[in-house]
Amino acid sequence: MAIEIKAPTFPESVAEGSVATWHKQPGEAVTRDEIIVDIETDKVVLEVPAPADGVLEEILVEEGGIVVSEQLLARIKEGAVAAPVVKAEKAPALTEEAEVVGDVRVAPAARKLAAEKGLNLTSVKGTGKGGLITKEDVMNAGSAPVAKAPVAKAPIQVNVAPGERIEKRVPMSRMRQTIAKRLVHAQQTAAMLTTYNEVDMKPIMELRKQYKDLFEKRHDGVRLGFMSFFVKAATEALKRFPDVNASIDGTDIVYHGYQDIGVAVSTPRGLMVPVLRDCDTMNLANIEGAIADLGARGRDGKIGIEDLQGGTFTITNGGVFGSLMSTPIINPPQTAILGMHKIQDRPMAVNGQVVIRPMMYLALSYDHRMIDGKDAVQFLVTIKELLEDPARILLDV
Repeated sequence: MAIEIKAPTFPESVAEGSVATWHKQPGEAVTRDEIIVDIETDKVVLEVPAPADGVLEEILVEEGGIVVSEQLLARIKEGAVAAPVVKAEKAPALTEEAEVVGDVRVAPAARKLAAEKGLNLTSVKGTGKGGLITKEDVMNAGSAPVAKAPVAKAPIQVNVAPGERIEKRVPMSRMRQTIAKRLVHAQQTAAMLTTYNEVDMKPIMELRKQYKDLFEKRHDGVRLGFMSFFVKAATEALKRFPDVNASIDGTDIVYHGYQDIGVAVSTPRGLMVPVLRDCDTMNLANIEGAIADLGARGRDGKIGIEDLQGGTFTITNGGVFGSLMSTPIINPPQTAILGMHKIQDRPMAVNGQVVIRPMMYLALSYDHRMIDGKDAVQFLVTIKELLEDPARILLDV
């Protein structure tokens, strides 16, 4: 009996996808729940498992093809057994009269090639019968030094004429296309403005240094990082400034009575923004554990569409890549985004004295249609004050 394999049901925010990879080909055996095809959408890659044991009978949409929700992709012949693979017998190798050069035995073709390459046959290991050096042995030996070229050297263009200009054209992935469209849309539709401030990271760094080992032991290996402090500070600031936690829907303003914060994560497929739900109910350990889980799933391509939906505010950390200052772009329909940056020692005036402090620039991009400049500045100052006195995060003051 033939069983149909269909594309999964896409959520309303995803119109279509494309077939990224077929893991099986027609005629190959499949087992129930084995992943046989990946569907790439503008948000995530969806894995489609086999519904039953059998043989993949036919593929109806090739790689690169566009599919919609529940579209027929392939058919499986249930209970069938794949035909055994019959290996062709290797044809007997043509015998070649060996020559003796010094203390080694070498095939005539191999001796000739070695002479052309200027290769000493005593340095070549023979893989033929009785240690016979074959032509392939000489070819492999001749190419060995190339593999030992220093990795630090610039890539060498092979068979390129002097002055020739090389270009390579590759299609954008569906996710990259969507990211591009959304970034342009955000800049064209929002009255985006950015305000900056800086935060002295010394109090958090000292607190982290004092308690990181105890924290990791107490919370089953969860490490104490900086992001959890920023999420908690942003959560408290969002409570105080509800306009920053709101979104725009047409001509309506939607105020959210919860704080769902998206954390930008770099993955092999591009930038993703999975969402931490109900951040006001999470402690530092919960946040760090959730971020670590999202990061791991992002690298493995396991982030689901449900992880990316919603969100009332976003935090992005360009500092992990060395960025000292940037202007983050709002993630619609949200009205604000916080940018973290590299921690850098700088001379600062403290109590009339010049001291070296680990400083970080903060950037808050906001939609001026919704948020007044005064509120945006005070929101960022609130985050700064909470981070520079982290006890206030715990005491809710």
